[in-house]
Formats: sequence, structure tokens, C-alpha cells
Amino acid sequence: MNSRFRASALALTIALGGLSALPACAQDHSRHAAAPAAKPWLDPKLDADTRADLVLKAMTQDEKLTLVYGYFGADMKPKYTRIEGSLPGSAGYVPGLPRLGIPAQWETDAGVGVATQGSAAEFRERTALPSGMATTATWNPELAQKGGAMIGSEARNSGFNVMLAGGVNLVREPRNGRNFEYGGEDPLLAGVMVGAQIKGIQSAKIVSTIKHYALNAQETGRFVVDSRIGQADARTSDLLAFQIAIEASEPHSVMCAYNRVNGDYACENDWLLNKVLKQDWGYKGYVMSDWGAVHSGSKSVNAGLDQESAGDAFDKQPFLASVLKADLASGAVSQARLDDMARRIVRSLFASGAVDHPVKIAPIDLAANGKVSQADAEEGIVLLKNDKGLLPLALKAQKIAVIGAYANVGVLSGGGSSQVYPAGGRAVQGLEPKTWPGPVIYYPSSPLKALQARAPQAKFTYDDGKDPAAVARLAADSDLVIVFADQWTTESEDAPSLTLPKNQDATIAAAAKAGKKVVVVLETGGPVTMPWLNDVGAVLQAWYPGTNGGDAIARVLTGEVDATGRLPVTFPASEAQLPRPTLDGDPKTPDALFSVDYSIEGAAIGYKWFDKKGLQPLFPFGHGLSYTSFAYSDLKTATAGGKLTVSFKVTNTGKRAGKDVPQVYVSPKAGGWEAPRRLAGFQKVALAPGASQAVTLTVDPRLLATWDDAAHGWKVAPGDYEVQLGASSAAISAKATATVAAQSVPVGLLK
Repeated sequence: MNSRFRASALALTIALGGLSALPACAQDHSRHAAAPAAKPWLDPKLDADTRADLVLKAMTQDEKLTLVYGYFGADMKPKYTRIEGSLPGSAGYVPGLPRLGIPAQWETDAGVGVATQGSAAEFRERTALPSGMATTATWNPELAQKGGAMIGSEARNSGFNVMLAGGVNLVREPRNGRNFEYGGEDPLLAGVMVGAQIKGIQSAKIVSTIKHYALNAQETGRFVVDSRIGQADARTSDLLAFQIAIEASEPHSVMCAYNRVNGDYACENDWLLNKVLKQDWGYKGYVMSDWGAVHSGSKSVNAGLDQESAGDAFDKQPFLASVLKADLASGAVSQARLDDMARRIVRSLFASGAVDHPVKIAPIDLAANGKVSQADAEEGIVLLKNDKGLLPLALKAQKIAVIGAYANVGVLSGGGSSQVYPAGGRAVQGLEPKTWPGPVIYYPSSPLKALQARAPQAKFTYDDGKDPAAVARLAADSDLVIVFADQWTTESEDAPSLTLPKNQDATIAAAAKAGKKVVVVLETGGPVTMPWLNDVGAVLQAWYPGTNGGDAIARVLTGEVDATGRLPVTFPASEAQLPRPTLDGDPKTPDALFSVDYSIEGAAIGYKWFDKKGLQPLFPFGHGLSYTSFAYSDLKTATAGGKLTVSFKVTNTGKRAGKDVPQVYVSPKAGGWEAPRRLAGFQKVALAPGASQAVTLTVDPRLLATWDDAAHGWKVAPGDYEVQLGASSAAISAKATATVAAQSVPVGLLK
């Protein structure tokens, strides 16, 4: 470590519980209540752009270079020892500029909570939200924002001012190991929901990223795969999801992805970073690389990369350190470009509040935060099937068999860099893999114990579900059978198929053959196939339900809360229905270059593909049952000032309170879209029995438009559009026609 970095490194020790010393930079900055005359950029009354301009003029060349190069924050001994000043077990660290009052950047993963990287000695116990897919399944942006605010506050109180959250990659590949981190298959839904979470995180006055930009749709070959797609299709799908989320939340950093896009790596892709993000959208924040995603110096920098993340541990060379110095000396990178990089970074630190509100290690109320996570989980659980009103359960004095998925002790979480370690330790020890991308962790929130607490008069018997014959015998001797099944998915590898692993289909089939009432609870990262579906009475999709997942599952099963989740992703009947029935690439040769042809579906992802091809899924996008019933009426449309508005009434026609998610789809009668229709609006509505609520939605004009490469913009074709209102993409109950005028929509961010 050279003298420049030694001088700026900050000593900090963290206790395992997260309570320790105040970072040195926080102590320094607490003295800047009013900016000294010599440091006018520390005046909080000035806007972020002015402050960035002022501090940039005061920077030395070495200080500018300090801002653009990051270090890993966790020990990987004997290979790597973390840099002094970083927080142990953290994702990354960028030294600060104490002379100028600019704090270091302490970076933590990820979108479900404050994660821990590195050795087991450094685990910090924090609150885990349900998976990103589960949060999106709530279709409730307000809840997503509250969850984001909670994990943002835990990040701040753990000493972090940068959170590597905001995964908005669309589900092009249902077997993708990281789908659980993301926001589903539709650009509107994903953009709105992930944007709300980012907004919540940044309310803690820290930086959130949005990631992984872009077209990062599978883990197999993730460092080398080339995502091939036309620009118009990309703009109408994955990039639109990013654009909507950025508009909703103004994330202060964008993380570029590992994969290539149309030949160039995402972190050296001029079209993605310069042309789309910075020029077309006018993005003012900075672009950081994913860990190990930088492959060049001048090419990356000139293409729009502003900061190299953990370059000392993951990249082949220090591309934005010594290599960048050489590129500046040779003229391969201009001084103006380096100034822009540094300016973008400090602007984000000012805009986020990280400069004016330095992070401090502080106590965390894990019990209260667990309730925030639980509320999210409860609304994200989806009731897929419910024959003859089997649910909610009436837990009277009866014999109840609970089977499988370690439901006696906990609930599953997803693996990889987003792994949050739970208070109280792991519910199950010794599972494989024990090292990266593991360990496999079950949070100590037992569905069985939560059910027992609600029915002390019932006799519960647990079986691990590993022997289908034993399951059959237990089921035959029980009045009710609840089978828990799970599938662990993780960063760095894809699921081999959509089939439940560990012979769990046979376990469920054995329970069903006993002829008793059978409920199946699924803890998975995304869709799975269900060959036993017709033989069971009810199916609950619980995803990865987070810190208090056991209680959340029990409350939905028993009807303490309504089943209000709706699918953010289509469940295929089989892999044969997918645009690519066989996953591209070979996990055995991870460095072999290959491409994936996303032009097969283009922008017709998920339900759009199924509509376009006339395929019948296992469960459609937007599907989810309730314990009450809802009706829609008075569907009307209006067009004025270039805006299409849709209004209707929702009525709870059942006997209990509940929440519904009416969904609006649009379709041009003349055709010409990537698929027959698009989701154009939604709203979650809570209603008492017999109550009604009027809903009015304004349709984003880009959802009526197609991308015109020649005009470099969005074009709405004039004519009649069918507006559809329903409970899912396959359950349309009302239709209306709207006549829309021709319109050009700006290419930039809409406010």
C-alpha cells in the first residue's frame, strides 16, 4: 500500500454485534456544521452540482485518482488481506479525502440486507428482507420502500455509506441463479418496485446502486457470455426497467455487469454507459464496476466507467490505478475524463447526504426490523391454488403432519454475495456447499413452531421428507398434511432445471396418494414445475421469506392475514415452453466465450412470450388467490394532453377484509408490438367486506410506444387501443377502447 493510501486509510474496529468505534472520518465531519470559508463545498445549503464543482477545483491529481479505485473489504487468507480502513467482512472500500472533508466509501452488499463477505470470524448478524422476487410479489411500492429504508438504516448503523442493492434485471431465464434478487419479468413492475426499494435505502442518507447494468440474465458463463439483442428490443425491455427505476429513485450509482452486450463487456460498453445512460438519460451519478468486471483501462474509462470496484482482489490488473495513470500520461485518457469521473463520485456523495451525515456505528433494533421484514414476506406470499377453501387452515384438535425443508427449525435463503447472516445463528449446520457460493443458510424462524403456537390443541408430527415411503405412512395417519419443499438458488450458478431437487416431487406425490388434505408450501427463488399439482389441495409460494419467514408463512396459512401476493413472473409448465429450452453455455468451461440469442424473444419476456406463442403456463403472470373475492366495474378511459388515464372501481364482494391487485393491460388493435399486450398499470387496494374504492391510473406513454431507431426516440402510433382490466394477465374481466393520438416521447428520464 503506497503512502497516499496509507495517509487516507482510517483505522476502525468492529465488534461482531456491530457496535464499536466511530469512524475517524465521521468524527472529522461532525465538525462541519457550518462550512469553513476555506472549504465552501462543505456548505450543505449549496446544491450537489455546485459543491462537486467547488471540491473538484481543490483536488490534486492523486486525490482524483484515489476516488476512482476501490479495494475489497474482506479477508480471503492466505490469498488476500483486506486494506486498512475497510470494514471487516465487507464488499469494498474506497479511501476518502480527509483534507477535503470527503469520507471514505464503505460498501456493503446487497438488496435483502447487510451481508457479510469473507471468513466466518467476521459474520455480522443483521435483518434479512424476503428475496427481491418476494418483495416484487407484494405489488406494493410503499412496502418495498419501507423495507429499503430498514436495510438502509441497518447499513448506516453498521458503518456503511454505500449499499450494493437495486437488482432490476428481468427474468429472461427462469433458471437464473440470481432471479431471487431481482424484480420479475415486466419492466414496469420491476422498475416501480425496485425503484421504491432504492428510494427507501437512500432515505438513510447513503448511496444505493442499481444493478446489474445490463442484460445480465444468467449465471452460467456470467463473466464471458455475450447477450445478443437488438437495440429497440433492449430499450423496450431490460433498459426500460432500469430507466423507470432510475426515474423513481435517482440512485447515486449504477453498477455495470459482468457479461458482454453485443460484443463489448458491459463495463466497457460505450453504447450502454455513454450513449444510453449518460447521454440519452442524462444520468448524473457514477458508474461503478461489478467485482471483477473490468477488463481494460482506457477502453473502459472512455466508454463511461467511473470507478473500479475491489480491483486489487478481483481484476487482472489495477486498471483504474496504475494503468489509468499511464493512460493519462500517454493521452489515451483525457484529463477532462478523469475530472468527470471524480466529479460524478463526489456529486453522489453530496447528493446522498453521505458527506453531511457521516456514518456511525450504532445499535440496531433487530426485533423491530424483523417485523418490517415479516410484513413484506406476508404480502409477498402467493396463494397459487386453493381447492374447496382448504386454506385458511382451521387448526383444531387434529393430527397434522409437517414435512420437509427443515420447516421444524427455519426457512431457506438465497446464496452468494447477498447472503445476510441471521441473529441467533444458522438453523441448520453443515449443509453443502460450505464455502462460496454457500454456505446454505436457513434462518431460525420455524414455520412448524409458529403453527404450533397457534394450535396448541393439535398434534403436530414432523418428518424430514427424505423417505417417500415414510411420508406416505405419516400422511395416511394424519388429518392434514403440510409439505414444505425448497430449492436453493445462488449467485454464480444456475438451477439445472425447474424441477424441485432432492426428489421432493416424489415426496409430495407420496403425501398426496394418502388421500388426505395436502397443502404444499414452496420456498424457491423463482418458478418450479409441479407434476403433482392436480393431486394436492392448496399451494403457497413463499419464495425466500426472510428473517421472520416462519411466522409470515403461518399467518398466511391460518388466515391471520389475507393472501395478497401476486406472481411477478410466469410459471412455465415445462422448460419446453421457454425461448431457450436448454440453457446456453457449459458450467464446466466457465471461461469459454459464447453468446445467448435474446433476439429470439426480443422484448417479449415472460407473459408476453406466452401470449405471443399462444402457450398455456402453469400459472400466469399476476396470478394470486385471496381469502375473499373482488369485483371490478365502471372501467373508463380518457385521453387528454397526451396522457391516457384509466379509471375503475374495485369492490370486496367477500366476507372478510383483504387486499387485491387490479392490473391494467394495453394492446394496440392494429398490432405491431413485440407481443399482444403490455402491463400498463397496477395498484394494491385494501378493502373491508363490502367496501369499494375508485382507482385512477395514468399510463406511462412509453408503454404505448415503440422505439424508433431512426428517430432515436419513442413513437406512439395513433389509433385505437384496447384497455384490459383483470386479476392477472390471463384473467381479464373488463375491456374498453381508447383512441390515442400520435406522440413522440422524450428519450430522457421522465419526471
